[in-house]
Amino acid sequence: MTQLDERQLDPAVALASLDDVAPREPARQYALKHGDCFVVADSYGDIHGGGDGLFLDDTRILSLYRLTIGDQPPSLLGASLSQDNVLFRTNLTNLPLPTGEGGRTRQGVIHIERTRLIWNDRMYERIALSNYGESEVVLPLKLHFEADFRDMFEVRGSQRSRRGLAFEAQPDGDSVTMRYHGLDDVVREATISFSQIPTHLKGNHAEFVLRLPRRVRETLFVEVGRGPTSPNRMRFRAAAARARFVMRSKRRHGATIHSSGRVFNDWIARARADIALLTTDLATGPYPYAGIPWFSTAFGRDGVISALQMLWIDPRLTRGVLAFLAQHQAEETSPFSDSEPGKIMHETRKGEMTILKELPFGRYYGGVDTTPLYVYLACAYADRTGDMDFIDQLWPSIQAAAGWMDRAIDRDPNGFITYQRAADTGLTNQGWKDSYDAVFHEDGRVPRGPIALVEVQGYAYAAYSRLASLACRRGDVLRAEAWKARAEKMRQAVENRFWMEDRKFYALAIDGDNEPCRVRTSNVGHLLSCGLPSPERAQHVAEQLLSAPFHTGWGIRTLAEDEIFFNPMSYHNGSIWPHDTAICAAGLARYGNRDHVVRLLSNTFEAAVHFDMRLPELFCGFPRAVGEAPIAYPVACLPQAWSSGAVFMLLQACLGVQVDGWRGEVQVEQSYLPIGIDSLTVRHLRVGQSVYDLTFQRFGDRVIADLQTHDHSPAPVIMRS
Repeated sequence: MTQLDERQLDPAVALASLDDVAPREPARQYALKHGDCFVVADSYGDIHGGGDGLFLDDTRILSLYRLTIGDQPPSLLGASLSQDNVLFRTNLTNLPLPTGEGGRTRQGVIHIERTRLIWNDRMYERIALSNYGESEVVLPLKLHFEADFRDMFEVRGSQRSRRGLAFEAQPDGDSVTMRYHGLDDVVREATISFSQIPTHLKGNHAEFVLRLPRRVRETLFVEVGRGPTSPNRMRFRAAAARARFVMRSKRRHGATIHSSGRVFNDWIARARADIALLTTDLATGPYPYAGIPWFSTAFGRDGVISALQMLWIDPRLTRGVLAFLAQHQAEETSPFSDSEPGKIMHETRKGEMTILKELPFGRYYGGVDTTPLYVYLACAYADRTGDMDFIDQLWPSIQAAAGWMDRAIDRDPNGFITYQRAADTGLTNQGWKDSYDAVFHEDGRVPRGPIALVEVQGYAYAAYSRLASLACRRGDVLRAEAWKARAEKMRQAVENRFWMEDRKFYALAIDGDNEPCRVRTSNVGHLLSCGLPSPERAQHVAEQLLSAPFHTGWGIRTLAEDEIFFNPMSYHNGSIWPHDTAICAAGLARYGNRDHVVRLLSNTFEAAVHFDMRLPELFCGFPRAVGEAPIAYPVACLPQAWSSGAVFMLLQACLGVQVDGWRGEVQVEQSYLPIGIDSLTVRHLRVGQSVYDLTFQRFGDRVIADLQTHDHSPAPVIMRS
């Protein structure tokens, strides 16, 4: 077996090994999801393998699904997703078709509309065909299909020495069943069912010969899932209605945002719909899965950051994330899973390879930052909501997480939280930039572990600081003092060891030889968001993050362009990640650079416009040129939860809004509106038992905030200068 570290193998390389054609652009792929089932297909609605497919529980149950007319692919007219992300629809037409009498059916007389949705682990499709020609057409339609039942990690490029038994596909009248008996002794299956009996049905294709009189519409329904069904119009409509109802309910949670800019509103609506699409209702509450296709599962770090982005408008999401992570907190030490008591989960998977422990990611704890981020999120939730009942339930888990932080710091000579994988199957790098080449010295040397990342120490500082305040509210003065002291000690250690006076910047990391990695990265923007640096040093950092080596005009690069491994097309060494830019913006706002946050918000919005209002996981870090669009990273996840949530973090930083759940106050400090937006309203903002509408209005060079309760009586807005 070839080892595959999670996110270490460049996804482009992984896909190239599976497909001898170049990866398609993200904009040409469309994703639908419900629960642990999702589908990724191209603009035609076709699945070709590579990274495409219908997936269930981290297994690809449909690897090929392609429609042809007369053994030719149809011609594409256009494709789109519904605004609520429930329906994918593509419009196609025919190429010239030979007829039985030696003639030809002209191109463009048959309209083919494919409409698709995912509901309850099943894919539903309606294929509607309309004849706009002058006479009846005999239409030969064929659906090609295969199921390789590959684990998600195989799809991403991991090689296995052996696999389970794939059975020959079994046609049966109006359906075909494909099965695979895995090495884990689990039988996985997918059945393709049709609403009418095919003219010819084989194990890998179904042929239909359809007679279409002039101006008549013929409809074929197809379903793919476990076991045969009887697809029909009523089943399709019922599934669509249920899916739309659930999605509408998800989007109604929390406050909504409406501005004077129509296109800006479209971006907000798409981001909110993408968060809803990725949010899975688990037994512990809603949880935003990281992204489609590679990370459609619960990730600790991604879930925490997505929840932080949405916390000010939708605390319910944070509560669900905290409850799930508390339930899956480590209780034992395991080198294979990188777990230690109190540590918070990095990710969980359900596929064959993780069940067999070929890889450790079934429940994996190799994220050095997730535990302090979890503690910070719990404290932020308490401050936002004042929900002490939930915090009391969570308190044993919070204490256990803080205990892990304490032990990690105490065993490091410098007093930092470090990482070093405990087994060769684990992640080499365990921060948010976890690709194999993301941490290095300025001369290109690979640092020896254990490694202390700069932003992780910032997360720990922020966690201890907030935890001290929370313990004080609970009447635990001794713990409060201890955590306050921990925070101050961490602050001083970072200032003493990470600051590079000659570069006026913080080092990326301290390695196991006690040597700083003197590399300028966006990680330091996360340090600003935690409030650790002194104001003077924060200003030096801010100036550099906003300068040309970092700031491209589309966002902030992960690595400055004058560093040795800079590559604007890389995964972590020079690309732009929208969530990273948003966190940097939050840091800039914290130190009073809110006017620059407006610029970053504008850049990110303009990038979103070029990406059809849907920000990908990342895109290339080339400098912005007049009249040119940002360059896509070919195999980025789309949608990605923390990319979708970036707009809400950017807006909060721009507007200067904080909600104090203890006092029941909305605090507004030094508000700015996005460029081109003259008014913006945050509707149905819940603070305790009250619901408010918070409106921002531009008057000349000033922005005025007004808060109204839902009974229309004025309510105070706490303004800070």
